[in-house]
Amino acid sequence: MQKPLWVFGYGSLIWNPGFPVAEQRVACLHGWHRSFCMRSIHHRGTEANPGLVLALDRAAGALCHGVAFRVQDGAEAETLAALRERELISSAYLEDWLPLEIDGAEVTTLCYVIDPDHDQYCGGLPLAEQARIIEQAVGGRGPNCEYLFNTADHLAQLGIADPDLVWLADQVRALRADHAK
Repeated sequence: MQKPLWVFGYGSLIWNPGFPVAEQRVACLHGWHRSFCMRSIHHRGTEANPGLVLALDRAAGALCHGVAFRVQDGAEAETLAALRERELISSAYLEDWLPLEIDGAEVTTLCYVIDPDHDQYCGGLPLAEQARIIEQAVGGRGPNCEYLFNTADHLAQLGIADPDLVWLADQVRALRADHAK
């Protein structure tokens, strides 16, 4: 295990890391993009009614801005165990150590990326279909829309632009308003 241990947050880790953080910085990962490309059958959906969660999906020329968290010294082993329990629940994510750009320097960072060969992978879904799924799905950690709204709001607070997430959040709010009528 690398020390210090850095973890890259691009979705729920941004607003709910769940481990002791010594510092956090906005960072950039090259060659990957944030995408609702994983069907969630545990946390934000069920097997009968899957939701969608974000994953890092490999794409030439892509980049993903997120948050690099440096784990508090001495908490590396417990953090790694907690992250594995949380992120590797269905084996759709793969654990990888990738070069992340933090303040112009390259740092090897723990990342959870999608396995494109896993049956939960659903890359390339049209945004309108993603919005429909996210609006109605609920899983063990609550409504799928809550996950989207928290992630979009926290990215905006950090000054990280993600036009697809902004569009999705607006669309899901509109769908919820229509269904409330």
